[in-house]
Amino acid sequence: MLNQTVLKEFFLSGLSDLPAIQFPLFFSILLIYLLTLFWNLLIVALIITNSHLHVPMYFFLGNLASLDFFYSSVTVPRMLFDLHTGSRKITKSACMTQVFFFLFFAASETFLLSVMSYDRYMAICQPLHYIKIMSCNVCVRLMSFVWCLSLIYSLVQTFYASKLTFCGSSHIIESFFCDLPQVLQNSCSDISINILLIFILRSFLGGGSQTLTFLSYVYIFRTILKIKVTGTRSKVFSTCTPHLLVVVLYQGFAFFNYFQLKFSHHFTGNKGVSIFYTVILPFLNPLIYSLRNQDIRAAFRDVVWKIIPNAR
Repeated sequence: MLNQTVLKEFFLSGLSDLPAIQFPLFFSILLIYLLTLFWNLLIVALIITNSHLHVPMYFFLGNLASLDFFYSSVTVPRMLFDLHTGSRKITKSACMTQVFFFLFFAASETFLLSVMSYDRYMAICQPLHYIKIMSCNVCVRLMSFVWCLSLIYSLVQTFYASKLTFCGSSHIIESFFCDLPQVLQNSCSDISINILLIFILRSFLGGGSQTLTFLSYVYIFRTILKIKVTGTRSKVFSTCTPHLLVVVLYQGFAFFNYFQLKFSHHFTGNKGVSIFYTVILPFLNPLIYSLRNQDIRAAFRDVVWKIIPNAR
């Protein structure tokens, strides 16, 4: 190791080395990214401007849309730049910065989804106490807790990753962005503490948030099954379906990426999975929440009617 050059920059392997598909990839991802920004900004704008949406459920949904906006912006612009220019070089400091923000927004989304499941539990299982318990101050405190916990998580992970040494023989990161598992795979120093941190923090923090989500939905389903009116039961269940779908998609792919690890090769990232949860999922989230949500659709119609009166 003493004769090896210590690296200050890396090369991202990118999505593909085939020149024929570089432009189609660039155009497709750019289109999805622009639509992602548009839909998430639209949801945030509708929630802010429509007084009927000033309730805890949409407060958290607005925060989720904001997270998806920034979450996709951590990785996609860099990916588009590499596809357009063919330059995949990234400095160590820029790489660590990307790791920090990606972990921060990813952790924030994980914790927020758990908070949203608790909010649905309170609304369905404790409707008489919902307004009192889920007050504005409580919602702000819950979001502050989400941000603080995510900040601590990302700081700890990034700090220990930045202390690693990267040698000349390990300069290519097998991904299109600096994802922590692939960065650790390239280190020529001992990464046992980093692996331990991933499992401990994700087991306690991630496991705790998943347990809260699971228990919330256990009680929600029990309450729904006790409802004897079929129409009411379907209406109540429909308010949970979008959130439950997002949780399953997000947690499922995150679990696959971080826990299905081959220890003989440390971390072997899957670009297809990474594309899904960095590009596709932030695009799907606003669609999942808005297409079946009558309040969001009504707020959107109101905006259209104000802009185009003849559209009524």
